[in-house]
Amino acid sequence: MIQVTQTKLEGCFVVEPKVFQDQRGHFFESFNQRTFCEAIGQDVVFVQDNQSFSTRGVLRGLHFQEGEFAQAKLVRVLQGTVLDVAVDLREESETYGQHISIELSSENKKQLFVPRGFAHGFVVLSDVAHFFYKCDNYYYKNAERGLKFDDPTLDIDWRLDKNELQLSEKDRILPNIKEYLSNPIKK
Repeated sequence: MIQVTQTKLEGCFVVEPKVFQDQRGHFFESFNQRTFCEAIGQDVVFVQDNQSFSTRGVLRGLHFQEGEFAQAKLVRVLQGTVLDVAVDLREESETYGQHISIELSSENKKQLFVPRGFAHGFVVLSDVAHFFYKCDNYYYKNAERGLKFDDPTLDIDWRLDKNELQLSEKDRILPNIKEYLSNPIKK
């Protein structure tokens, strides 16, 4: 059993499992294909699972794949706390260019479903974090794209001072959203 809440970005959902807790600890079903698809009203089949380990201040993103290689993702945190961000890049969407952010943690057990056509990223707020996500399409390097994390147009509050953030070299040189939107997603 899960509770699904639509975010302000159409098709992007917060997913919360029912947690059974007693003196021994807790149990919850983290994913059920049928229940998930019924709850979000879409038929999504995940084909790849990914997991990362990061320390405080590591910022991964904002990443996406474009065209036929676009990926929907169901993301969650196995240990620690992150601030998770999704940016709507769907040209036909009323929320095109807007973003949401949500705290995901091993404590709150929330998940975020990020549909195809979105950029996605996260920053680690705890000492360490194990981040896990399912994808509905395979990774394809030539379709990999990204947006600059500190683009003033997006105005994302990452909740940490800029000097605390750790980025890969690849993420440091990503374009801002205006540069990307001038050459939109290839169909």
